[in-house]
Amino acid sequence: MLDRFTGMRVFSEAAALGSLSAAGRALHMSPAMATKHVDALEARLGIKLLQRTTRQLTLTDAGHRYLESCQRILQEVDEAESEILAQRSEVVGRLRMNVPLSYGVRFIAPLLPEFNRLYPQVEVELGLSDARQDLLKEGWDLLIRIGHLADSPLKARRLGDCELMVCASPAYLERYGTPRRISELSDHHCLSYTLSPMQGRGYWCFGREGDIRVPINSSLKANNGDALLAAAIGGQGVIYQPDFIVGEALESGQLVAIALDQPAVDVGGLHVLSPPDRRPPAKVRAMMAFLQQALGQQQSTTGF
Repeated sequence: MLDRFTGMRVFSEAAALGSLSAAGRALHMSPAMATKHVDALEARLGIKLLQRTTRQLTLTDAGHRYLESCQRILQEVDEAESEILAQRSEVVGRLRMNVPLSYGVRFIAPLLPEFNRLYPQVEVELGLSDARQDLLKEGWDLLIRIGHLADSPLKARRLGDCELMVCASPAYLERYGTPRRISELSDHHCLSYTLSPMQGRGYWCFGREGDIRVPINSSLKANNGDALLAAAIGGQGVIYQPDFIVGEALESGQLVAIALDQPAVDVGGLHVLSPPDRRPPAKVRAMMAFLQQALGQQQSTTGF
C-alpha cells in the first residue's frame, strides 16, 4: 500500500507545478511513481482529483477542496516534525526519569536545581520508586537502577559503585553483642528489605556471588531502605543495606559497621538506562552527561 502522506505531497506538488513529472522530480521520484501515488489517492477517495491530458493538468472541483485540506495537513505534519527535530538538537521538553526512592531523595533531587539552571527549558518529572519499572512500556526517558543489569535492548551508562554493608547501632551491639561470623546473624534481630531476593525471603546472602545463604530472624521487614535505617538507628536490629543509605549514619556514629567472615554480595554498580535510540533527544543526552559528571564528583568526595 502506497503511503498516504506521500500521495498528498505528490498531489500538492503536481497542483503547484502543473504536471506529475515536475512533481516527481521535485520529490526525487520517477514520473511513473508520481502517477501511481495520485492514482492510489484517487482510488482511496473514490473521486477524480485531477483532469490529465498530454499537455496540461487541471484540478477538479473536488481536487480544489482536497488541495486546501492537503496543504493544511501537510503543514501541520511539517511543523510537528520540525518540533521533534528541534527537541533532538535543543535541550527542551519534558523528561521523565524514574529513580530508586532513597537514592533519588538523597542524591538526585538535590542535583535538579543545578540542572534546571543549566537547562531551564526542560521540565523534569521525577518518579521515585524501588519497584521494577519497564522503561519502554511506561514511557520513561531514563531509569536509574542499582545492581547487575539483565540483557536488554536498553542503553546503559555506569554512574558509580555501590556496596552493601552490615551494621547496627552502638546500643544494639552493646546489648546483644557484635557478630563476627555470618552464621551468628541467625541469633540476631535482622531488618530485611523485602524487594531484594538476597534478603527478603528468610535468609541473607553473602559471598561476592551471593551463593552463601544464612537463615535470619527478621524483627522488621520493609520495602524501603530508609524505614530500615530508622529502625536500625533506633536499636531494633542489624541492617544490611547499600552504603549510600547507611553512609551518613556511619559517619555520625549512629551506626557501626560490622566486619564478618564473608564479604557482602556484589550488587553491581549504579547505572542510568535509556531507550535504544541511536541518537536520543538532546534532553536525554544532557541529563545523562550531567548525572555522570555530578555523581562522579559526589563519589570522589563522599566515598559512597
